[in-house]
Amino acid sequence: MKTFFPKINKIAYEGPDSRNPLAFKHYDPDAMVAGKTMREHLRFSVAYWHTMKGTGADPFGGGSLLRPWDASEDPMTAAEDTLRAAFEFFTKLGVDYYCFHDRDIAPEGDTLAEANRYLDRITALAGTLQADTGIKLLWNTANLFSHRRFSNGAATNPDVAITAYAGAQVKKMLETGHALGAENYVFWGGREGYATLLNTDMKRELDHLARFLHMAVDHARAIGFTGQFLIEPKPKEPTKHQYDFDSATVIGFLRQYDLLDHFKLNIEANHATLAAHSFEHDLTMASINGLLGSVDANRGDLLLGWDTDQFPTDLYSALYAMLVILEQGGLGSGGLNFDAKVRRDAFDLEDLFIAHIGGMDTFAYGLKVAARLIEDGVLTDVRRKRYASFDSGLGAEFEAGRLSLADLENYTLENGEPIPVSGKQELLENIINQYLIGG
Repeated sequence: MKTFFPKINKIAYEGPDSRNPLAFKHYDPDAMVAGKTMREHLRFSVAYWHTMKGTGADPFGGGSLLRPWDASEDPMTAAEDTLRAAFEFFTKLGVDYYCFHDRDIAPEGDTLAEANRYLDRITALAGTLQADTGIKLLWNTANLFSHRRFSNGAATNPDVAITAYAGAQVKKMLETGHALGAENYVFWGGREGYATLLNTDMKRELDHLARFLHMAVDHARAIGFTGQFLIEPKPKEPTKHQYDFDSATVIGFLRQYDLLDHFKLNIEANHATLAAHSFEHDLTMASINGLLGSVDANRGDLLLGWDTDQFPTDLYSALYAMLVILEQGGLGSGGLNFDAKVRRDAFDLEDLFIAHIGGMDTFAYGLKVAARLIEDGVLTDVRRKRYASFDSGLGAEFEAGRLSLADLENYTLENGEPIPVSGKQELLENIINQYLIGG
């Protein structure tokens, strides 16, 4: 059988002292942390679109990366070679999951019917490769943003014919995900937003988006798909304002349109920072509402104003993310998907492995340190003491809703000026450093 990475062996765990760039230093899949293996906690996934289909293109230049699996002039031969290369990559890297869009794994075709035939052929091969390797589909989705027909959106497009085309793609992808055992289905509104309000009926577009999502839920249930539906927030780029701006916006939308029971959120680090939030902020907002379902693990460049999708190497960000995930008891059917791409000049095939190894080690280290912080009660003790005034007396009455503003006024008149208490932020930041450096 043809191999695409003949010089790469299966990536092994060699420990923190290893200097082998093609080995894990912290990700030991079978190591136990907080009652589960690292593999169970982290549920790593590879993003097919960046890893297998990424060309190195950026806003200022076309593709720079030449891949051996994409060499055939026949689009279906190239698609099948790419899929086989992908499963070789997944297996050698040692991940359990992957994710894809419909147009990643199969050509567009001249018509929807042709696109569906291509997709059926590739789906059959994917099912065989999944059975042969044990690799599973974390989630799939429809690409409703790349083709020119979606220039003004898909579900929110002002032309119902385009909304219908988008619906047909989602229908097919729900059926494809069901056939491949997908554990989730993601909606990313790549162009669901507006460039100007001068020609936009925002209320109508939001109503249409909600109706579209309800239709997807109905079809999924009709075919027996029981996976988790996810929405991935993103604030801007390519539109000026996207309707899935951030966690809070999406949660409000789901609540407004009676979709809370059907959806959770897939949070991406780079999208959170584009919305002027930290990664952990959007994770926490989703989690406290019981809606954190999965994660796209990457990072952006804060000096650039666009979605750079770099591999995660920030230990602080990974630590804070794992604190949120551990404190909510894990991601359930979700996982950590590397929605990240190698840089434009990462010409060597081994760079794909090195990038993923770094991201996996970063989150593995974050997991270990987060588990120690939680076990030692460092942050939970501080938070509990900081809000202790609400555990009894006036505070407990306030939280129970048994007080009025007049009651608060009377308390203040009787007790005088309150004495502020230090938040100890600097101490906690130093403790985090101590755990990271010493961990």
